[in-house]
Amino acid sequence: MSAEEAEEPRITVSFATSGVTCTAPAGSSLLRTSIREKGGIPWKCGGGICGTCRCHIDAGLEHTDKVKPKERKHLTEEDLAGGFRMACQTFVSGDVTVSWTPRATGPEGKADGKASATS
Repeated sequence: MSAEEAEEPRITVSFATSGVTCTAPAGSSLLRTSIREKGGIPWKCGGGICGTCRCHIDAGLEHTDKVKPKERKHLTEEDLAGGFRMACQTFVSGDVTVSWTPRATGPEGKADGKASATS
């Protein structure tokens, strides 16, 4: 590990729905961290188009970056005020806990698009 990597600030990301907790560099994308650490946030596109990675910041909302225009296409002002974000568009600078509504997923947590038996 280089001296730069050793000095890089680390944060704790807790994926409440799956029970996975990990550390990541400050400034990390929630979705990329979830994919890398098998956190379980459902996703399809990873680019703010589909809305699949809607999640709730249970703790640490103050450590998230500003809301992006792509998020506003999927989340109302009420959603945003209530702590909802799109994981693919959200970067975190401090410890956070995140949860989501579980969906049917395929490999790597990617939503498979199949309807569940209850839908």
